[in-house]
Amino acid sequence: MNQGKAVFSALLALLVCIVSGSAGAVGFTRLTADGPAGMAMGIWYPSDSPVPDSPNSPFRQALALDAPVAGDNHPLVVISHGYGGWMGGHADLALTLAESGYVVVAPEHPGNNSQDQSAVPAQWLVSRPADIHRTLDFMLQSWPDAPRIDAGRIGVYGFSAGGYTALVAAGGKPDFTLASRHCSAAPGEFLCAEGMLDAIEPVAQTARVAELAGDSRLGAVVVAAPGLAFAFDSEGLEGIGVPVQIWSGERDLRVPDLSNGGPLAENLPPGADLRRVANAGHFAFMVPCNPRLKEINPRIWQMVCIDNEGFDRAAFHTELNREIRDFFDRSL
Repeated sequence: MNQGKAVFSALLALLVCIVSGSAGAVGFTRLTADGPAGMAMGIWYPSDSPVPDSPNSPFRQALALDAPVAGDNHPLVVISHGYGGWMGGHADLALTLAESGYVVVAPEHPGNNSQDQSAVPAQWLVSRPADIHRTLDFMLQSWPDAPRIDAGRIGVYGFSAGGYTALVAAGGKPDFTLASRHCSAAPGEFLCAEGMLDAIEPVAQTARVAELAGDSRLGAVVVAAPGLAFAFDSEGLEGIGVPVQIWSGERDLRVPDLSNGGPLAENLPPGADLRRVANAGHFAFMVPCNPRLKEINPRIWQMVCIDNEGFDRAAFHTELNREIRDFFDRSL
């Protein structure tokens, strides 16, 4: 889950995302951190405006920049990036959803994004779920095209630390005493070895997060490589009363399926949709990297862009994005 500031700063600066071309016009607007939302965010949405023949965005997508929104009654999906991530980390999913009639908003979590990692775990474990509430408030109340959103159809997608974020926003209550015990028993697990929970007072942290858990506006949740899933037991997940889909890589060394995705599915109320992905590592859920990065920064290429032998990330994302879209279609 802790992917490092250098990794994501370089990914952002080099615009490494490769996304397939749009099948229909999709609009996009970007809000800065000092804008009305109080945080940077990207918004993809259906539009009738023409798009250029060549990509014109940091996501290598051809988009109708700041164009009018077409249509009404659009479902809304919020995307929560991983630790130190940015709004473009799942741009291909955002595009797929927008092409299918969704408004998609990807906020950059203040204090825990590619350009700003000033928040310590005790802070971002609380602020990240709160960001989802703030994002929904903005999109439904202050965004100029808020009336075009169907407030009764809202979902959230979260990757890695964003998985934790999405679960709490949907009503999950992590137990950090349970998490600390897990790290004592499995000190080699990535998050534990990184000391992510070392400075946390478990009882107080549990109470702080519990105070903000749950947003009744959310109607469906998708999590991929859900970080800190071992902090949620069945009691802590009772508050999630909406459909949940889980994507877990069978060869994820950072968020192992054995202690995260698998137990999460078992502890959720009946009906959770668990998708175990054979041969997939942690970064398989991020958009494929630009091949130029291999020469520009081979260290980051090796860390983020190399998949296990025989795993085709681009082909997988075609399936992943389609299946997530279909899940939201059914659930919302």
